[in-house]
Amino acid sequence: MSEALHRTTQMITEVDLPRMVLDRSELPPALGDFMPVRTGVLDNSSMAEQGFPGSSAERFRTVGRLTGYLQEFAAPAPESEQIPTGYDIAAATVVHLFEDPQGVSRWIEEVFLRDFTANVDQDLQPGQRLLMVQRLEFRGFADEVAGLRVLQSSPIGPISSTVVDFRIGRLLGVAYVATVGNFERQELVERLGRALERKIVRVVLEVP
Repeated sequence: MSEALHRTTQMITEVDLPRMVLDRSELPPALGDFMPVRTGVLDNSSMAEQGFPGSSAERFRTVGRLTGYLQEFAAPAPESEQIPTGYDIAAATVVHLFEDPQGVSRWIEEVFLRDFTANVDQDLQPGQRLLMVQRLEFRGFADEVAGLRVLQSSPIGPISSTVVDFRIGRLLGVAYVATVGNFERQELVERLGRALERKIVRVVLEVP
């Protein structure tokens, strides 16, 4: 990632973030029939509410996170009443804005990787327990990148989430796919993440 592009991300503000997440038409073909279900701002308080025990808006501010924006999609209902194993049920892209690139790196290490690893075998909320975390190596990204496959229990059975986090200056891009059962979707998430990376870069270069 060029230093010029890193510097350009200093011009980014929270109003630019909604243009960076992927629209439905920009999803990989495997997710082409997914529909938008949730979109909007993710401030530090919202992130803390969805985070692990001990998460707080103050902790996230200390790491350097300012705000973020989410676009989530869901799969159409399966034909059978029971959701089959291996069925992809959700996908999302998220862009987070930090004070500086060092904050992005701290988040990847201290919040993304460390928090998931530290909470294996812990209850996330009633009916949901974090069962396993596996580190994944993603390639083809321009800067720092990290990936995980996470398995958790749920009322409908085990759910796998394959997640990639990557840095562009003081921006953090996140892409994930959730699947019923113990499955890994690294190739699909890599395509989703790289499409998000390209769009973020395009928007960054358009900012005056």
